[in-house]
Amino acid sequence: MQIVLYEPEIPPNTGTIARLCAATTTRLNLIEPLGFSLEDRYLKRAGLDYWPHVDVRVWSCWDAFLEHFFGRLVLTSARQGQSYHHFSFHPDDALVLGPETRGLSAAMLDQAEHVVRLPIWGQVRSVNLAKAAAVLLYEAYRQTGELDQHCCG
Repeated sequence: MQIVLYEPEIPPNTGTIARLCAATTTRLNLIEPLGFSLEDRYLKRAGLDYWPHVDVRVWSCWDAFLEHFFGRLVLTSARQGQSYHHFSFHPDDALVLGPETRGLSAAMLDQAEHVVRLPIWGQVRSVNLAKAAAVLLYEAYRQTGELDQHCCG
């Protein structure tokens, strides 16, 4: 399982997702351009002292990432795709989340074989990126049995 942040814009979200990745030993892929520097103090603060434990890869563009990735891409959208709790995740999935202000492009979503969403029935445009990443990642790990391998009860 991997998380891919496509052109992330908000440092605290990326830092929080990095901490999630450290907690679950999940690779974090960042697709440039980034809306911040990796030295950003807000990014570091959100990740706390866990950054040395994050397997983070920075890619110059989407195509560079795709050249090196051999799993299944699962793109996310706030408004389209299959509800995540009805989707069957695989251990080699990469969960792709788009930029906070605009999400993944229509072209990317149209070309994707797998698109999932978190159901939203309240009066908001979307769920916070870091919260969405956590929900999706833990559901994927639950479905693939990874939680059972690490859970104590």
